[in-house]
Amino acid sequence: MDPELEAFIPLFPRADLSDPVSARKSFHELATSIPAPDTSGMEIENRMVPADPDVPVRIYRPHAAHGAIVWLHGGGWVMGDVDTEHPWAARLADISGAVVVSVGYRLAPENPFPAALEDACAVLAWTSEKADELGVDPGRIAVGGHSAGGGIAAGVALSARDQQGPPIHFQLLNQPGLDDTQESWSARNSTDTPWMTRDKVASAWKHYLGGAEATPYAAPTRATDLSGLPPAFIGSAEFCPNRDENIAYAQRLLQAGVSVELHQWAGTFHGSQALLSAEVSQRQITELGDVLRRALAN
Repeated sequence: MDPELEAFIPLFPRADLSDPVSARKSFHELATSIPAPDTSGMEIENRMVPADPDVPVRIYRPHAAHGAIVWLHGGGWVMGDVDTEHPWAARLADISGAVVVSVGYRLAPENPFPAALEDACAVLAWTSEKADELGVDPGRIAVGGHSAGGGIAAGVALSARDQQGPPIHFQLLNQPGLDDTQESWSARNSTDTPWMTRDKVASAWKHYLGGAEATPYAAPTRATDLSGLPPAFIGSAEFCPNRDENIAYAQRLLQAGVSVELHQWAGTFHGSQALLSAEVSQRQITELGDVLRRALAN
C-alpha cells in the first residue's frame, strides 16, 4: 500500500451500514470536514429539478464552460448528498472547467432501486433541456460518479441507450459499484480492506436492491450487450472489493467496441482519494478533472 495512505488507516472510520441513520451522520461529519477548493472562479447554485419527487441539485458553473457532467456522489447508495459531495464536485468543476450538476438522489433503504436511477435520469434530461441556460453544448454532456454513484452513472448510460434518452458524450466512472453478485476475486477476498469491505458491500447492495432482483440498470455487469455506450474512463483502486469488476467491465466495453481508458491505481484503497495530503490522492483527483476536460473538448 502507498505509505502515505497506510499511515492514515488507523484513523480512517469503518462505517457500519447495518444502521443507515448512524452511518449517514458519520459520513456527513467526515465528508464536510474536508476543505473545499477556491470557488471564486465559478458560480454555485442550488436548484430543484422537476420530477416525481423533485430532485435537489447543486450546480457548479465555471466561467467559459463548454460542457457539463451529471455527477452522482458515493456512499453505498445509503449515505451522502450535495453537501457531502461539495469538496469533490467543486474540485471536479475547477480542474475540468466543466459545469458540474451534482445530484442529491434519493437514498436506500427508504428509497430502493430504481429511485436513485430515476432521479439521475431526470437530472440528465433536465440538463440536456437546459443546456442553453447552463451555457453548454447539449452534445457535450457526460455522466459520472464515484463508487455507488459511478454504478448509477453506468446504469444511466445503459438506460439512455435503451430508452432513446438524451445523448451522453462520456462516462467518468471512479471505483464504480457495478456487480451485485460479489463473485470476483477482489470482492470475495476483500474481507479486511480499509473503508470498504466485502461485508459492507453486501450490506450496501441489500439496501439498494431492497430484496428485488437486480437488473442491468441496477448492476450494469448484468447487461449482456454493452455496444453503443459512450466512451468511458474507469478508475479502480488496488485494495478495493470493486477492483476486478471495474477492470472486467472496462474489458467488456472494449470488446463491445466502446473506447475506454482504464487506470488501476496501485497502492490505493476505496475512497482513499479523500486523503488529500497523500500525493497519489492529489494525482487521482487531478486526473479525473483532466480526463473530463479532454473528453468534453473532443
